[in-house]
Amino acid sequence: MIDNVCKFLAESYSSDFASWLLGKPITLTKIEQSELAVEPIRADSVIFLESVEIILHIEFQTEPNQNIPFRMTDYRLRLYRKYPERKVHQVVIYLSPSRSQLVHETTFNLGELIHNFNVIRLWEQPTEIFQQYQGLLPFATLSQTNAPEETLRQVARQIENIADKQLQSNVAASTAIISGIALSKEIIKRLLRSDIMKESVIYQEILHEGLAEGEARGLAKGKAEGLAKGKAEERNQIALNMLRSNISVDVVAQLTGLTAKQVQKLQNLFAKKSQKPKK
Repeated sequence: MIDNVCKFLAESYSSDFASWLLGKPITLTKIEQSELAVEPIRADSVIFLESVEIILHIEFQTEPNQNIPFRMTDYRLRLYRKYPERKVHQVVIYLSPSRSQLVHETTFNLGELIHNFNVIRLWEQPTEIFQQYQGLLPFATLSQTNAPEETLRQVARQIENIADKQLQSNVAASTAIISGIALSKEIIKRLLRSDIMKESVIYQEILHEGLAEGEARGLAKGKAEGLAKGKAEERNQIALNMLRSNISVDVVAQLTGLTAKQVQKLQNLFAKKSQKPKK
């Protein structure tokens, strides 16, 4: 879900991301990965945004990944194949604090092939950056703050003042999800109004996924119960057949896995059926 939220924010509020990453509020449009001619590489969250002068390639990462340098180089070559004249700005954004050296790697080196890209570690970024732009507010609690709870409280007040209700709802829901990396659900629920989030695209997606998951679990449970019921009926039938052959209750129980009490119940049922007069 965090991957989807990051993509949603970058695509919906591209000018805010451009202001942060490129230094100017360019309106960018999405490039579909399918346009790069080959299959997308498996990644946490890959976004390609373009203007007439530049392509912004963003990768969000929650954990260090040793394949990032190669992946950034591979995508750069794909972009060159499709857009040879276009400038490309590539940046990997790490969300969760890490001491791994991998989050500091900015170069892919393969003999004579050397490729450089940019890396941003959110926990090193000044909080003020994210409080300047509404589309970046959800990332504020992951920034360079010693008090993420207080930062979320400030963000919540800013969200309250957003006049556009759809924008307000989307930012609130996104903030709730991304802040979960740094804060507990209890704190987030206390500081962010749930009623604001209900009209957001992200909230509806969560609700839809929850319903789909519930349906899947229900189907799985029903299937499991059906299989269990079928096995129980099969086992009971085997026990009845054995009782008809005058095999003792103890032996039937041992061979079928039924308890002696269950076998006796089946035996009594069999006896009653046998005593009924035939028509």
